[in-house]
Amino acid sequence: MRVEPGFGRFFLPGPTEVRREVLSGMLRPMIPHRGADFEELFARLQSGLRGVFLTTRPVFVSSSSATGLMEAAVRCAPSGPVLSLVNGAFSARFADIAASCGHETDVVDAPWGSTVELDEVERHLATKRYSALTVVHSETSTGALTDVRAVAEIARRHGALCLVDSVSGVGGTPLRADDWELDFVLTGSQKALALPPGLAFGVASAAYMERVSTAPARGKYFDVLEFARYAERDETPNTPAISLLYALEVQLASLAAEGLERRWERHAAMARETWEWADTFAEQYGVELSILAPNGSRSPTVSTIVLPESLRGPDVVAAVAERGFTIGAGYGKLKERTVRIGHMGDHDLTTLRACLGACADAISQLAVRVA
Repeated sequence: MRVEPGFGRFFLPGPTEVRREVLSGMLRPMIPHRGADFEELFARLQSGLRGVFLTTRPVFVSSSSATGLMEAAVRCAPSGPVLSLVNGAFSARFADIAASCGHETDVVDAPWGSTVELDEVERHLATKRYSALTVVHSETSTGALTDVRAVAEIARRHGALCLVDSVSGVGGTPLRADDWELDFVLTGSQKALALPPGLAFGVASAAYMERVSTAPARGKYFDVLEFARYAERDETPNTPAISLLYALEVQLASLAAEGLERRWERHAAMARETWEWADTFAEQYGVELSILAPNGSRSPTVSTIVLPESLRGPDVVAAVAERGFTIGAGYGKLKERTVRIGHMGDHDLTTLRACLGACADAISQLAVRVA
């Protein structure tokens, strides 16, 4: 019989660890998704989600992964070329989705771990008329954080809609949908919001919604006009994952009790702890580690740690697992040389320090073996 570990041992950068209180919330009985009980639930969720996104706009709730709303953002955008800022695996996915939805898609690449320079964004938008720009806020594959507020300002000057993937950003690092005038911003349930996978949330600006009707092929399941019409009466256009919505209600109450800015600061403190740990690792253990993303462009929710050439990422992940903790392998082309620690959700400095201690023991022991 498998023994469930206590909270504080799961540091994958998505899905993140979910508190038992949140999981228990899913055990409530089913209700019709067309009826007063659901409408009251949905209205309560809307209030809480608006507080998370810092918006007065309706928050779309999709029973899908965040990729579904990435497709919705592009599919419902007006026809015309799309400019995609690519600095990791998930920003590359956003570009691929734009191309798959029939948009002529131009890519501005930056090395993995860095972000696209703002003057490069300006230069590309000045040379061609784009209908939309795609950008990832917190790039989960590299731990890089893009200044999406500045990107949105540039896009707006050039008449392009700014579509933002903040899957590992929302709830863990500052994002203000209305104040920053983001045209479409989306996230998933399983990252900094610390919920089970299966829900995605998105907010569209008035400017975006005014242009949706010109999109040539919005489809049906991810048609944001359908989301908006049903949200007006506190419903979803399709059968929702009701159990996950129960969990969301529990977690939104916790978020409200903590306060969004305090939640942001808790994530920032965990990030600083991780970066300092990596910076001082060589002094304590004689093994060089480094954070992939440069200072000033690091996500508060996930850190990608570059290992010495003598060590392999999968070996480190396995050794940490032997010590009772789960961290993430490097993603894509970074798999062999890096590991990722998801310091997000409901973790704090106490649980993080225990994880970092297990990582230190695993890495130092592996280094001794290969020396």
